[in-house]
Amino acid sequence: MKYLLIIFLVLSFNSVFAQAYQTKTGKAIFLSKAPLNEFTGVSEQLQGLIDLEKNMVDFYLDLNTLKTGIGLRDRHMRDNYLETEKYPFAEFTGKLTSIPELKSGQTQAVAVNGRFKIHGVERDMEITGQLQRMTNGDLSLKANFDILLGDYEIPLPKLVFYELAEKQEVSIEAFLKPKKQ
Repeated sequence: MKYLLIIFLVLSFNSVFAQAYQTKTGKAIFLSKAPLNEFTGVSEQLQGLIDLEKNMVDFYLDLNTLKTGIGLRDRHMRDNYLETEKYPFAEFTGKLTSIPELKSGQTQAVAVNGRFKIHGVERDMEITGQLQRMTNGDLSLKANFDILLGDYEIPLPKLVFYELAEKQEVSIEAFLKPKKQ
């Protein structure tokens, strides 16, 4: 019984002070606000890792999982603009500008400097957001940033009825659990 209690305490201690967190079910949303057409695309398959000990942040999304609510628009987006057969993923990798020391229930503003890659093009970017340590030890992350399609060599459609905004407003939300060692 004594050994069982010691094992339980060691495992509990390890999970409370875990430094690496991951998700496979984060949410990524983009909003396109063109003058004649506004729509969103959503995926709930954002995958990512935050390692506070190594100061590493890495998130990626299979662009084929984005859905706008209209199948034809989704196919055009994947085939004609994102070219997902050639460039299936968007990825952001970076480092926190400072390591947050979050207490249970506490939220803190964070900034990450890194590289965002989409459509085969990488660019330096700083992304700001909110990181919260939940009472169960998980982390909650929310962040917003904009991308310009031209910066990533993604062409804009020429048809008026199918207009796409040059600026895409991106937001992510994720609950990250301590990574199992």
